[in-house]
Amino acid sequence: MEEKFMRILVMFDMPTRTKEDRKYAAKFRKELIKDGFLMLQFSVYMRLCKGVASAHSHLDRLDLILPPKGHIRGLVLTEKQFDQMRLLLGQKSELEVMNQPRQLVLF
Repeated sequence: MEEKFMRILVMFDMPTRTKEDRKYAAKFRKELIKDGFLMLQFSVYMRLCKGVASAHSHLDRLDLILPPKGHIRGLVLTEKQFDQMRLLLGQKSELEVMNQPRQLVLF
């Protein structure tokens, strides 16, 4: 059976009042990017995975980089569920336009 593509959404709120808090927040974002996450919007990152097991593996890795303060949530969605997301206000950002799926034609 073929694995479905899944999306992980990571949403977080972290304090940034002190220099130490900003350091932890920056380190967390850098580690997300290093693990293949892309910024969907401020404090919301997304990653494409092949299969549920892979998605949960990446979520488990987040446990290793959790900052001491803040709130972090991870959500696993199917590609179909992710495609149902609608942008309700404003125009699409350059990043959203670049990350739109493209149809490939193979002959």
